[in-house]
Amino acid sequence: QVRLKESGGDSVQAGGSLRLSCAASAYINNNECMGWFRQAPGKEREGVAAISTGSGSTYYADSVKGRFTISQDIAKNTVYLQMNNLKPEDTAMYYCAASALIPCGGWWYSGPMYNYWGQGTQVTVSS
Repeated sequence: QVRLKESGGDSVQAGGSLRLSCAASAYINNNECMGWFRQAPGKEREGVAAISTGSGSTYYADSVKGRFTISQDIAKNTVYLQMNNLKPEDTAMYYCAASALIPCGGWWYSGPMYNYWGQGTQVTVSS
C-alpha cells in the first residue's frame, strides 16, 4: 500500500508561482508513473503532468507546457510540480497519483490507470 500526501497548495495572484510536493510513504521503485491531476468545480479531472520514475521522462498537458515542471527526488520519495506564471484557469484541487510497476506512456493522462491517489491540495489563482 502506497500513501501519497500532497502539500504546497495556496492562494496566489495571476503570474505567481507555487511548488507542489507529493510525498510517498513507500519506496518509489524504478518502474512507476507518478502523475499530477487537477479538478476544478464542475469540471472533469484532467491530467496535468507525469514522470516515469525510472527514466525520468516527463509528460505535460498542452495547457501547462512551458509553465509547469514535474520533477522527482528519489531519495526523498517525493515528486514535485513547479508551477510558474499561474493563471486563474489553473485554479483547482491538485492530486498526486501513482501507477505501480508501470512506467508512463501515452496513457499518462488517464486517471483509471493509476492505483494510488492522494487527498489533494488546493490551488487558487486570482486575477
